[in-house]
Parts: sequence; structure tokens; C-alpha cells
Amino acid sequence: MKQIRVGLIGFGTVGSGLAQTLFEQQERLRRKVGTDIILARVADININTLPDHFSNVILSRDANDIFADPAIDIVVELIGGIEPARTFILKAIASGKHVVTANKALLSIHGREIFDAAGAKGVEVGFEASVGGGIPVIKSLKEGLVANRIEAIQGIMNGTANYILTQMTDHGTPFAEVLKDAQAKGFAEADPTYDVEGIDTAHKLAILMTIAYGLHVKLDDITIEGISNIRPIDIDFAREFGYRIKLLAISRNHGDHVEARVHPTMVPVDHMLANINGAFNAIQFTGDTVGDVLLYGLGAGMMPTGSAVAADVVDIGRDIIAGSINRVPALSYLPQFIGEPTITPMSRLTCPYYFRVTALDQPGVLSTISGIFGKYRISLKSVMQKGRQNDEPVHIVFRSHRASEEAVEKAIAEIDALACCTVPTVKIRILVEDK
Repeated sequence: MKQIRVGLIGFGTVGSGLAQTLFEQQERLRRKVGTDIILARVADININTLPDHFSNVILSRDANDIFADPAIDIVVELIGGIEPARTFILKAIASGKHVVTANKALLSIHGREIFDAAGAKGVEVGFEASVGGGIPVIKSLKEGLVANRIEAIQGIMNGTANYILTQMTDHGTPFAEVLKDAQAKGFAEADPTYDVEGIDTAHKLAILMTIAYGLHVKLDDITIEGISNIRPIDIDFAREFGYRIKLLAISRNHGDHVEARVHPTMVPVDHMLANINGAFNAIQFTGDTVGDVLLYGLGAGMMPTGSAVAADVVDIGRDIIAGSINRVPALSYLPQFIGEPTITPMSRLTCPYYFRVTALDQPGVLSTISGIFGKYRISLKSVMQKGRQNDEPVHIVFRSHRASEEAVEKAIAEIDALACCTVPTVKIRILVEDK
């Protein structure tokens, strides 16, 4: 029976994880697929040799060698970024080869172009590793939950941000200090912007929303806020109120419009997501038939992500052997039924809020700020003030009942314009389950 031959672009952390998985699991995969899956070629400009046990693998510095090889069935792109990854994937498709990628940034921006090209050429695109690392999120959503109308998606989708918030919660360490430690331990990139500012999470949410709703959701459709403004005092207040702060991706399906947002969120301590700690990820789907489903595991790393990439290679390999290419549509919905999204304006969001206002401790300040909230019909549930030290500004913390985002933004703008307020107000939304 025909062997399945793989060409790999990028032998970095994930690429070497895939190679190791295919090598170590070769006999097991043969029993599951019915033929050998062979890593035949690797293209990488940064290495000169492969480990000894890959002596039969051809190493090149030019990805075009893979596209030009007629024996290659599947091209795996694991270099990340937008270019040249986009060009490589489109060249692979144009040459009639199936593609596997972990590139969430690329798919959240250029996914439609890639999937349309693959559909026109009659090849498959696997992207399980783009969301959740080793957690089988994409397959669960495309296949296991295929009979459900997905009502909501929410989850912790970035291990770096979750690690930082966990360390701040457990040890009271300031954000900047935890970030520096995470970088030293390899949990955070030298430039952590995508992770801590929520961009990486938004990439993943765009992909999940596209599959869940049959809508071409892009990165630009998602409202994004990061965690860099969170301070230990916010963690302490959250604990006092019965919450933990998590960076959540949230989408709710309202039928004619869908929410798309990533931001720090106060999650009740008895909620499943409040207890996902360290570098772990968890994604919760709510289906109209199945109810709530939680998928949990390591969202990144050499072997977990390599496992997910290998799963895509196996799926495509099985389809090649069975002659059933595109049996499962790449985005779950058939292409002709995927539409354009109507995104819920953030101004229409309503939820309870936490506010931390930093102000000079002067007579009338509290009543002035409370008056501004009242002016915009924001009903306050509680007010707390920490005592000042050394004549420094004080932190005044407000919790509101459910209020509209539009009103909240107007109130914050007016509060921050007060002469007594020394730093911008910190706003954190409080999770409520609308079911």
C-alpha cells in the first residue's frame, strides 16, 4: 500500500516535536492507518544537520524543494508568522499537496484565502494545533459537536497569560516581575505582546468562531484587551469578592449577531474556568443539545503541539488511503454555507463591572466619582477604599450591578478627566452566565 510521505517546513520546537512523534509512534501509526507515514524531507534555513535517527530524511534550506517533489503527499508548515508562511502554504496547495499548519495568526487573517484555494484544488488543510496545543479542540468542534447549534464559546486559550495570572494570584507578585521570571523560564517570549495583550487568544477565538457558527470571523472582528494593567491589588480584591481573574475569550451566539471579545474577566471561584491554573488551557463549548463541554490540557509545548500536528497528518493520510478527500469539510460547514459575521457592538454588552479608581485622598472625591456613575445610570453594588500610606493616592474600588459598556466607557472617560485621578481607571468585566 502507498506510503504517506511528509515534507516539513520548520524544524524548530514544534517541528522537531512532530518529527519525534512520527519516529517514536511509527509502528502504532502503521497499525492505525494501514501504511507507513514517512517524514521524507525537511526545509529549514537555521539548521545544518538533523538528529542521527533521521538519517533517511532529506534536509534542505529551500522549501521549494518540498513543493517540487512529486512523492510528497502532505506539507507541514511550522515556521509561524504571516510571510513567508502564507506563500509557502499557497504554493503547496497549488502543487496539489495537502497542508497541515499550526499557524493561528495566519489562519485568523488569511484563512479564507487558504481554504478557498484548497477547496478549488481538491486538497485538505489540517490545523488542529492552531488552537489549544495538544487538546483536540478543532476535531471536537468539527465532528464531536457537529449536531449542535453552538450557543457560546469561552475559555483560557493562552498558557503564558494564564501562568502570569496564576503566579500573581498565588504569590502576590507584580505583573512585571512575574513576566520577567516567565521569560527566564521559557514560558514567555522575549516579546510577549501577543500573549499578554490578548492577540494570540483572539487569533484562536476567530478560528473557533468560524467553525462553530459557519461565519468567516477575522482577527479584526474581535475586541481585544490584555492583562498588563492588572495589579496585585486587583487580584486581592477579586479574591475578597469571590472571584479569580482570567484572560478569557468569550463569544455568544445571538442568532443574528455574535459576540467576539477577549479581555480580563473576574470569574466566580466555583466556575470550572476559575480553577484552570499555570500554563494550562481550557475551552468550554455550550451546545443546544449537549450542554456544556470543557476541554482541558497543555495549550503549547514541543510534544503536545507535535501530537496535534501528527493527528492532522494521520487524518489526511487515512483520507488519502480511503480515497475520501474532504470527507469532513475543513471548517465543518460546506463552503457555500459559510457567511459573513455580524459582530455584536461592544457598546451593547451588559454585565457587572469592577472598577479601580486611583485618586488623591481629598474631601468630596468619592461623592464626585459616585455621582458620575449615577449620571450614567450605573448602579453600584459596593464601594471599598484602601487606606493611604505616605500621602500617596488611594485606590477606590467600585462594583456595579449589570451595566452597559457604552455607559461604562462614558463614565470612565469623565472620571479619568478629573484632576484628582492620577492614573487611568482599571475596568474588569465580571462573568455572568446568560442561559
